[in-house]
Amino acid sequence: MSHKYYKPAKSRLQRSELAVPGSSPKMFEKALNSKADYIFLDLEDAVSPNDKVPARKNVIKALKEINWREKGKSISVRINSLDTHYMYRDLIEIVEEVGEYIDTILLPKAGTSSDVYLVDCLLTQIETNKKIKNRIGIECLIETALGMSNIKEIAQSSPRLEALHFGVADYAASLRARTVVIGGLNPDYPGDQWHHGLSQLVMTCRAYGLRAIDGPFGDFNDPDAYIESAKRAAAIGIEGKWAIHPSQIDLANKVFSPPESEVNKAKRIIEELDKAAKEGKGAAQLDGRMIDAASARMAENVVNIDKLIKNK
Repeated sequence: MSHKYYKPAKSRLQRSELAVPGSSPKMFEKALNSKADYIFLDLEDAVSPNDKVPARKNVIKALKEINWREKGKSISVRINSLDTHYMYRDLIEIVEEVGEYIDTILLPKAGTSSDVYLVDCLLTQIETNKKIKNRIGIECLIETALGMSNIKEIAQSSPRLEALHFGVADYAASLRARTVVIGGLNPDYPGDQWHHGLSQLVMTCRAYGLRAIDGPFGDFNDPDAYIESAKRAAAIGIEGKWAIHPSQIDLANKVFSPPESEVNKAKRIIEELDKAAKEGKGAAQLDGRMIDAASARMAENVVNIDKLIKNK
Protein backbone atom coordinates (compact mmCIF):
# COMPACT_ATOMS: atom_id res chain seq x y z
CA MET A 1 0.00 0.00 0.00
CA SER A 2 1.09 3.55 -0.65
CA HIS A 3 2.07 5.69 2.31
CA LYS A 4 -0.55 8.16 1.02
CA TYR A 5 -3.98 7.27 2.39
CA TYR A 6 -7.42 8.84 2.01
CA LYS A 7 -9.77 8.15 4.89
CA PRO A 8 -12.98 6.45 3.71
CA ALA A 9 -16.15 8.51 3.77
CA LYS A 10 -18.92 7.67 6.19
CA SER A 11 -20.39 4.23 5.54
CA ARG A 12 -24.02 4.36 4.42
CA LEU A 13 -26.12 1.58 2.96
CA GLN A 14 -26.91 2.77 -0.55
CA ARG A 15 -27.92 -0.30 -2.57
CA SER A 16 -31.08 1.39 -3.81
CA GLU A 17 -31.58 5.15 -4.10
CA LEU A 18 -35.12 6.25 -4.82
CA ALA A 19 -35.59 9.52 -6.70
CA VAL A 20 -38.65 11.45 -5.47
CA PRO A 21 -39.71 14.68 -7.23
CA GLY A 22 -40.19 17.54 -4.81
CA SER A 23 -43.19 18.60 -6.86
CA SER A 24 -45.05 15.35 -6.02
CA PRO A 25 -45.69 15.34 -2.25
CA LYS A 26 -48.15 12.45 -2.65
CA MET A 27 -45.09 10.27 -3.34
CA PHE A 28 -43.33 11.15 -0.07
CA GLU A 29 -45.25 8.74 2.15
CA LYS A 30 -44.82 5.92 -0.37
CA ALA A 31 -41.09 6.58 -0.46
CA LEU A 32 -40.94 6.55 3.33
CA ASN A 33 -42.59 3.13 3.49
CA SER A 34 -40.60 1.67 0.61
CA LYS A 35 -37.63 -0.67 0.97
CA ALA A 36 -35.22 1.88 -0.51
CA ASP A 37 -32.05 2.41 1.50
CA TYR A 38 -31.63 5.98 0.34
CA ILE A 39 -34.10 8.68 -0.66
CA PHE A 40 -33.27 11.83 -2.54
CA LEU A 41 -35.89 14.53 -2.76
CA ASP A 42 -35.38 16.12 -6.13
CA LEU A 43 -35.51 19.82 -6.96
CA GLU A 44 -33.67 19.55 -10.27
CA ASP A 45 -34.48 17.63 -13.45
CA ALA A 46 -37.70 15.99 -12.25
CA VAL A 47 -39.22 19.40 -11.46
CA SER A 48 -40.43 21.86 -14.12
CA PRO A 49 -39.31 25.52 -13.89
CA ASN A 50 -42.80 26.65 -12.84
CA ASP A 51 -42.73 24.20 -9.92
CA LYS A 52 -39.23 24.90 -8.59
CA VAL A 53 -40.24 27.19 -5.72
CA PRO A 54 -43.31 25.17 -4.63
CA ALA A 55 -41.20 21.99 -4.78
CA ARG A 56 -38.65 23.56 -2.44
CA LYS A 57 -41.43 24.36 0.03
CA ASN A 58 -42.77 20.81 -0.27
CA VAL A 59 -39.35 19.37 0.54
CA ILE A 60 -38.92 21.61 3.58
CA LYS A 61 -42.35 20.58 4.84
CA ALA A 62 -41.61 16.88 4.25
CA LEU A 63 -38.31 17.07 6.12
CA LYS A 64 -39.98 18.82 9.04
CA GLU A 65 -42.97 16.53 9.33
CA ILE A 66 -41.72 13.07 8.25
CA ASN A 67 -39.26 11.08 10.34
CA TRP A 68 -37.22 9.48 7.57
CA ARG A 69 -34.47 8.21 9.84
CA GLU A 70 -36.94 6.35 12.04
CA LYS A 71 -37.64 4.22 8.97
CA GLY A 72 -33.93 3.62 8.41
CA LYS A 73 -33.65 5.95 5.43
CA SER A 74 -30.70 8.12 4.56
CA ILE A 75 -32.09 11.36 3.19
CA SER A 76 -30.59 13.59 0.53
CA VAL A 77 -31.78 16.63 -1.41
CA ARG A 78 -30.75 17.19 -5.01
CA ILE A 79 -30.47 20.93 -5.45
CA ASN A 80 -30.50 22.70 -8.79
CA SER A 81 -27.21 23.08 -10.62
CA LEU A 82 -24.87 26.02 -10.18
CA ASP A 83 -25.74 27.50 -13.58
CA THR A 84 -29.31 28.25 -12.42
CA HIS A 85 -30.65 30.99 -10.16
CA TYR A 86 -32.55 28.41 -8.10
CA MET A 87 -29.46 26.82 -6.58
CA TYR A 88 -28.53 29.35 -3.90
CA ARG A 89 -32.09 29.60 -2.55
CA ASP A 90 -32.36 25.80 -2.55
CA LEU A 91 -29.30 25.47 -0.37
CA ILE A 92 -29.94 28.42 1.94
CA GLU A 93 -33.65 27.89 2.58
CA ILE A 94 -33.49 24.13 2.98
CA VAL A 95 -30.38 23.97 5.15
CA GLU A 96 -31.38 26.92 7.31
CA GLU A 97 -34.84 25.48 7.99
CA VAL A 98 -34.29 21.71 8.05
CA GLY A 99 -30.54 21.11 7.87
CA GLU A 100 -30.57 18.88 10.95
CA TYR A 101 -32.74 16.36 9.09
CA ILE A 102 -30.55 16.08 5.97
CA ASP A 103 -27.75 13.56 5.54
CA THR A 104 -26.34 14.85 2.25
CA ILE A 105 -26.78 17.44 -0.46
CA LEU A 106 -26.64 15.98 -3.97
CA LEU A 107 -24.90 18.39 -6.34
CA PRO A 108 -25.85 17.84 -10.00
CA LYS A 109 -23.59 18.38 -12.99
CA ALA A 110 -20.44 18.91 -10.95
CA GLY A 111 -17.84 20.09 -13.42
CA THR A 112 -14.90 21.31 -11.35
CA SER A 113 -13.63 21.16 -7.78
CA SER A 114 -14.65 24.81 -7.36
CA ASP A 115 -18.31 23.80 -7.77
CA VAL A 116 -17.98 21.61 -4.68
CA TYR A 117 -16.02 24.32 -2.85
CA LEU A 118 -18.92 26.73 -3.28
CA VAL A 119 -21.44 24.30 -1.80
CA ASP A 120 -19.05 23.40 1.02
CA CYS A 121 -18.50 27.08 1.85
CA LEU A 122 -22.22 27.84 2.02
CA LEU A 123 -22.93 24.74 4.10
CA THR A 124 -20.20 25.65 6.56
CA GLN A 125 -21.51 29.19 6.98
CA ILE A 126 -25.12 28.08 7.41
CA GLU A 127 -24.24 25.31 9.87
CA THR A 128 -22.17 27.74 11.93
CA ASN A 129 -24.82 30.46 11.89
CA LYS A 130 -27.73 28.12 12.70
CA LYS A 131 -25.67 25.99 15.10
CA ILE A 132 -26.54 22.81 13.22
CA LYS A 133 -24.76 19.91 14.92
CA ASN A 134 -25.30 17.42 12.11
CA ARG A 135 -22.52 17.95 9.55
CA ILE A 136 -24.12 17.59 6.12
CA GLY A 137 -22.28 15.54 3.52
CA ILE A 138 -21.96 16.30 -0.18
CA GLU A 139 -22.49 13.89 -3.06
CA CYS A 140 -21.74 14.80 -6.67
CA LEU A 141 -23.28 13.74 -9.91
CA ILE A 142 -20.67 13.18 -12.59
CA GLU A 143 -22.79 13.68 -15.68
CA THR A 144 -20.88 15.88 -18.09
CA ALA A 145 -17.72 15.55 -20.13
CA LEU A 146 -16.23 18.36 -18.03
CA GLY A 147 -17.05 16.56 -14.80
CA MET A 148 -15.60 13.27 -15.98
CA SER A 149 -12.43 14.97 -17.21
CA ASN A 150 -12.02 16.61 -13.78
CA ILE A 151 -13.24 13.68 -11.71
CA LYS A 152 -10.03 13.22 -9.70
CA GLU A 153 -9.93 16.87 -8.66
CA ILE A 154 -13.62 16.75 -7.76
CA ALA A 155 -13.03 13.64 -5.65
CA GLN A 156 -10.46 15.54 -3.55
CA SER A 157 -12.40 18.81 -3.36
CA SER A 158 -13.97 18.65 0.11
CA PRO A 159 -13.81 16.64 3.33
CA ARG A 160 -17.62 16.66 3.20
CA LEU A 161 -17.63 14.68 -0.04
CA GLU A 162 -19.02 11.17 0.44
CA ALA A 163 -20.01 9.76 -2.94
CA LEU A 164 -19.96 10.18 -6.69
CA HIS A 165 -22.94 9.19 -8.84
CA PHE A 166 -22.89 8.38 -12.55
CA GLY A 167 -25.55 10.52 -14.25
CA VAL A 168 -25.84 8.58 -17.47
CA ALA A 169 -28.57 10.64 -19.18
CA ASP A 170 -26.87 14.02 -19.09
CA TYR A 171 -23.52 12.31 -19.63
CA ALA A 172 -24.85 10.83 -22.88
CA ALA A 173 -26.14 14.25 -23.92
CA SER A 174 -22.82 15.86 -23.04
CA LEU A 175 -20.92 13.33 -25.16
CA ARG A 176 -23.55 13.50 -27.93
CA ALA A 177 -23.75 9.74 -27.60
CA ARG A 178 -26.52 7.87 -29.35
CA THR A 179 -28.63 5.93 -26.90
CA VAL A 180 -32.04 4.30 -27.05
CA VAL A 181 -33.03 4.52 -23.38
CA ILE A 182 -31.53 6.21 -20.31
CA GLY A 183 -28.82 3.86 -19.10
CA GLY A 184 -29.58 1.35 -21.85
CA LEU A 185 -27.23 -0.03 -24.46
CA ASN A 186 -27.02 0.98 -28.09
CA PRO A 187 -27.02 -2.20 -30.19
CA ASP A 188 -24.54 -0.59 -32.59
CA TYR A 189 -21.90 -0.53 -29.84
CA PRO A 190 -20.01 -3.81 -29.31
CA GLY A 191 -20.45 -4.09 -25.56
CA ASP A 192 -21.36 -1.68 -22.78
CA GLN A 193 -20.90 1.90 -23.94
CA TRP A 194 -21.09 3.16 -20.31
CA HIS A 195 -18.36 0.86 -19.01
CA HIS A 196 -15.58 3.40 -19.40
CA GLY A 197 -17.42 6.11 -17.46
CA LEU A 198 -18.51 3.76 -14.67
CA SER A 199 -15.06 2.22 -14.43
CA GLN A 200 -13.43 5.65 -14.22
CA LEU A 201 -15.90 6.67 -11.53
CA VAL A 202 -15.50 3.59 -9.33
CA MET A 203 -11.71 3.67 -9.61
CA THR A 204 -11.66 7.31 -8.56
CA CYS A 205 -14.04 6.70 -5.66
CA ARG A 206 -11.98 3.82 -4.31
CA ALA A 207 -8.75 5.81 -4.65
CA TYR A 208 -10.11 8.69 -2.58
CA GLY A 209 -12.37 6.86 -0.12
CA LEU A 210 -15.78 7.68 -1.62
CA ARG A 211 -18.90 5.61 -2.26
CA ALA A 212 -19.59 4.80 -5.93
CA ILE A 213 -23.22 4.84 -7.10
CA ASP A 214 -24.72 4.08 -10.50
CA GLY A 215 -27.49 6.30 -11.82
CA PRO A 216 -30.85 5.70 -13.46
CA PHE A 217 -32.24 3.18 -15.91
CA GLY A 218 -35.10 4.79 -17.77
CA ASP A 219 -37.28 1.88 -18.87
CA PHE A 220 -38.94 0.78 -15.64
CA ASN A 221 -41.06 -1.67 -17.64
CA ASP A 222 -37.96 -3.72 -18.45
CA PRO A 223 -36.79 -5.25 -15.15
CA ASP A 224 -34.48 -7.71 -16.87
CA ALA A 225 -32.50 -4.92 -18.55
CA TYR A 226 -32.34 -3.05 -15.23
CA ILE A 227 -30.96 -6.13 -13.49
CA GLU A 228 -28.35 -6.66 -16.19
CA SER A 229 -27.28 -3.03 -15.94
CA ALA A 230 -27.03 -3.29 -12.14
CA LYS A 231 -25.06 -6.54 -12.36
CA ARG A 232 -22.53 -5.01 -14.74
CA ALA A 233 -22.08 -2.11 -12.31
CA ALA A 234 -21.80 -4.39 -9.26
CA ALA A 235 -19.20 -6.54 -11.01
CA ILE A 236 -16.76 -3.62 -11.19
CA GLY A 237 -17.31 -2.40 -7.63
CA ILE A 238 -20.31 -0.05 -7.77
CA GLU A 239 -22.28 -0.39 -4.52
CA GLY A 240 -25.74 0.85 -5.46
CA LYS A 241 -28.04 2.15 -8.16
CA TRP A 242 -30.86 4.65 -8.56
CA ALA A 243 -34.49 3.62 -8.71
CA ILE A 244 -36.63 6.04 -10.66
CA HIS A 245 -39.68 3.84 -10.03
CA PRO A 246 -40.62 1.85 -6.91
CA SER A 247 -40.54 -1.39 -8.92
CA GLN A 248 -36.76 -1.00 -9.29
CA ILE A 249 -36.04 -0.87 -5.54
CA ASP A 250 -36.19 -4.60 -4.84
CA LEU A 251 -34.16 -5.29 -7.98
CA ALA A 252 -31.33 -3.03 -6.81
CA ASN A 253 -31.43 -4.35 -3.25
CA LYS A 254 -31.07 -7.91 -4.50
CA VAL A 255 -28.24 -7.25 -6.95
CA PHE A 256 -26.18 -5.20 -4.50
CA SER A 257 -26.67 -7.54 -1.54
CA PRO A 258 -24.08 -10.33 -1.29
CA PRO A 259 -25.82 -13.74 -1.20
CA GLU A 260 -25.57 -15.73 2.02
CA SER A 261 -23.23 -18.26 0.41
CA GLU A 262 -20.82 -15.46 -0.53
CA VAL A 263 -20.96 -14.00 2.98
CA ASN A 264 -20.28 -17.39 4.55
CA LYS A 265 -17.32 -17.99 2.25
CA ALA A 266 -15.93 -14.54 3.06
CA LYS A 267 -16.12 -15.32 6.76
CA ARG A 268 -14.35 -18.65 6.20
CA ILE A 269 -11.56 -16.88 4.28
CA ILE A 270 -11.01 -14.49 7.18
CA GLU A 271 -11.04 -17.37 9.69
CA GLU A 272 -8.56 -19.46 7.71
CA LEU A 273 -6.17 -16.56 7.28
CA ASP A 274 -6.40 -15.77 10.99
CA LYS A 275 -5.40 -19.38 11.71
CA ALA A 276 -2.55 -19.15 9.20
CA ALA A 277 -1.29 -15.93 10.77
CA LYS A 278 -1.14 -17.59 14.20
CA GLU A 279 1.01 -20.30 12.62
CA GLY A 280 3.32 -17.70 11.13
CA LYS A 281 2.02 -18.12 7.58
CA GLY A 282 1.01 -15.35 5.20
CA ALA A 283 -1.19 -17.53 3.00
CA ALA A 284 -3.53 -20.48 3.34
CA GLN A 285 -5.70 -22.82 1.29
CA LEU A 286 -9.48 -22.96 1.15
CA ASP A 287 -11.50 -25.30 -1.04
CA GLY A 288 -8.42 -26.12 -3.08
CA ARG A 289 -7.45 -22.51 -3.77
CA MET A 290 -4.77 -20.27 -2.34
CA ILE A 291 -5.88 -17.28 -0.27
CA ASP A 292 -3.74 -14.44 1.07
CA ALA A 293 -3.94 -10.89 2.40
CA ALA A 294 -5.65 -9.64 -0.76
CA SER A 295 -8.28 -12.36 -0.32
CA ALA A 296 -8.88 -11.09 3.22
CA ARG A 297 -9.42 -7.53 2.02
CA MET A 298 -11.95 -8.70 -0.57
CA ALA A 299 -13.68 -10.86 2.04
CA GLU A 300 -13.87 -7.98 4.49
CA ASN A 301 -15.70 -5.88 1.89
CA VAL A 302 -18.38 -8.56 1.64
CA VAL A 303 -18.69 -8.98 5.40
CA ASN A 304 -18.91 -5.23 5.99
CA ILE A 305 -21.75 -4.70 3.51
CA ASP A 306 -23.57 -7.67 5.05
CA LYS A 307 -23.28 -6.01 8.48
CA LEU A 308 -24.71 -2.74 7.13
CA ILE A 309 -27.68 -4.60 5.65
CA LYS A 310 -28.40 -6.55 8.81
CA ASN A 311 -28.07 -3.47 11.02
CA LYS A 312 -30.47 -1.42 8.91
